[in-house]
Amino acid sequence: SNVADSKSVKWILTDPLTVVSPPLPSAVFLQRLVKLFFGCLAAVACGMLYAIYLSTYHDRKFWFSSRQELEREITFQGGSGLYYYYYKRMLTAPSFERGFYELTIDNRTVSGQTINAVERLSLYPELITSFIYRVTGSQDLMEPIYFYIGAVFGLQAVYVTALFVSSWVMSGTWVAGMLAVAWYVINRPDTTKVEHAIPLRDNWALPYFSCQVAALTGFLSNKINSATEMFCYLTMSATTFTFLLVWEHSHYVLFIQGLCLFLLDSFDLVPSRKMADIHKVYLSSLFLAYLFQFQNPALLSSPLLSLLISSVLARYFQVELASPSRPKYQHFVFLYIRDFVTNFLLCQESFQTPVQDFFLRLTQASVLPFYFLVLFVCLLSTLQTIYRRLSGEPMKTNLRLEDGRIGEQPEVIYHVFHTLLFGGLAMVFEGMKYLWTPYVCMFTAFGVCSPDLWMTVFRWLKLKSIHPVVLALILSTAVPTIIGFSLWREYFPRVLAELSELQEFYDPDTVELMSWIKTQAPMAAVFAGSPQLLGTVKLCSGWAVTSLPLYSDINLLRRSEDTYQVYAMRSAEDVYKILTSHKTNYVIIEESICNELSHNKGCRIKDLLDISNGHVVYDRGEIYSFSKHGRFCQEIKMNYSPYTNYFTRVFWNRSYHVYKVNSVISFQY
Repeated sequence: SNVADSKSVKWILTDPLTVVSPPLPSAVFLQRLVKLFFGCLAAVACGMLYAIYLSTYHDRKFWFSSRQELEREITFQGGSGLYYYYYKRMLTAPSFERGFYELTIDNRTVSGQTINAVERLSLYPELITSFIYRVTGSQDLMEPIYFYIGAVFGLQAVYVTALFVSSWVMSGTWVAGMLAVAWYVINRPDTTKVEHAIPLRDNWALPYFSCQVAALTGFLSNKINSATEMFCYLTMSATTFTFLLVWEHSHYVLFIQGLCLFLLDSFDLVPSRKMADIHKVYLSSLFLAYLFQFQNPALLSSPLLSLLISSVLARYFQVELASPSRPKYQHFVFLYIRDFVTNFLLCQESFQTPVQDFFLRLTQASVLPFYFLVLFVCLLSTLQTIYRRLSGEPMKTNLRLEDGRIGEQPEVIYHVFHTLLFGGLAMVFEGMKYLWTPYVCMFTAFGVCSPDLWMTVFRWLKLKSIHPVVLALILSTAVPTIIGFSLWREYFPRVLAELSELQEFYDPDTVELMSWIKTQAPMAAVFAGSPQLLGTVKLCSGWAVTSLPLYSDINLLRRSEDTYQVYAMRSAEDVYKILTSHKTNYVIIEESICNELSHNKGCRIKDLLDISNGHVVYDRGEIYSFSKHGRFCQEIKMNYSPYTNYFTRVFWNRSYHVYKVNSVISFQY
């Protein structure tokens, strides 16, 4: 580590990880130890309070503690309850080993198929949680569902704690961490999906990514000693591997992070030794994840691996390479293929552009204005550093506050690239905001609380009327204090109101449907329907289904296209042949899909089916559906031949109609 001149050390707002020589006086050492203690205490307290808040809010929103087991499970929305089903299945297995083996040869989920559910659905979170639940003897302390959601909320606590630490390490004051957490909680609709779909993979994975970013931030810093650097390296290794293990899309996220580090390496903004260590982390994590995911070929063809190989070769041959073209990966290939699966994926909310309300919410919470200010200063200072490096000037590693060069801190440069790349994607894809907004909160909090940032501005302005160091220290304390007071005054009453207000989420039609399936349908029955509903059917009953709500598997997407044909303009005979090819016994028709009304007309399920089946007519820029057959989901309700020949209605309510697929066709005229 680089040793600062003891005469130039400033003890106000000093980074707790900084090491100086000669040895610190006992009074100063004690002062820093006290700051470190209270900072760690504040970080842990923020995480614990956030977990308690999530738990309380979840219980008030769904009346969770007063619901029956079936009603609790239905609160897992968007098909995410499928993951909880496997957690329950692991707990009912005779042993953990037996349960794990059964999941690897699962023939009770998708009709006519034997799948490795652990590999296909990334079930390691459920495996680990069920194992801990067993070995800790928690059966006597709490119900399985509370242990499961408690594990997710606990990881969310780790998430915000890691954001706290990242902002603290960069700014040198734990006030920045508290401000980052406050902004994160206030902008909760745009930072997390944990409130409405707890079991989703990203709710398990993103806390590990946040820890990895915090460890990477400390590792890149020039102000740490060898012991702290080793701790950051080990933490980064463990969290990178875990992140790859629990989420099938994690290697895309790490690819974007790798691009940021590639830019740092290209301009020699970070020591080559550290870059080599980071490459080792990536490669070892990819290798281990490849083994644990049953030799997943997606990891071998991932853009992250292509980038790593290119970076290593570029460093080895000492030539400048442009970023590789390989990362134009399979997700973007079907921009040129016009079929149901393509349009269905592109119509998902995650692939839509963000709405204006998103930016309005960030502006009202005061994040966006300060974010642009911090980003402008850090980016301009970074460009100055890059220009000096290209001119042959070495980087200073023992920066002082008086230097006013925030853009020469490697960890700051990384986060500038990080927020620019993820921000660019968030401007195009709605789903990317959950990866960008938390780090907007963290990055902005770091900036307004950093004396280095204000000092950089004053160096540019060549301020002489007042000592710039004093003014920088004053502003780095006063500005976050004013922001914090404003947020407390405006948003704290809202948070309390959310916790005190009794909300009601109750879906009696779905409860009635699931109760009928559990009591009336035979155990060997196979159900067809929308993937989201089938996830709930699988969770609540355990019966086999024709498809699953998994959008990364092309085979399951094709099966979903087949079962969606009940909403197309197809004949009864065509639909019957499709359903029987998947060994379907019952088909569930949803009124919300059959009679869907939407401003985005081209993205309704029935519109996508009409386009893919060629049942559309274009006239003067308008699209009209046309076929010699009526829409199946509407015609079958008329209860006349030939529909009654193939299907028999066995259940219905306001939202759902269940039809038995006749094994023997009875012709009625």
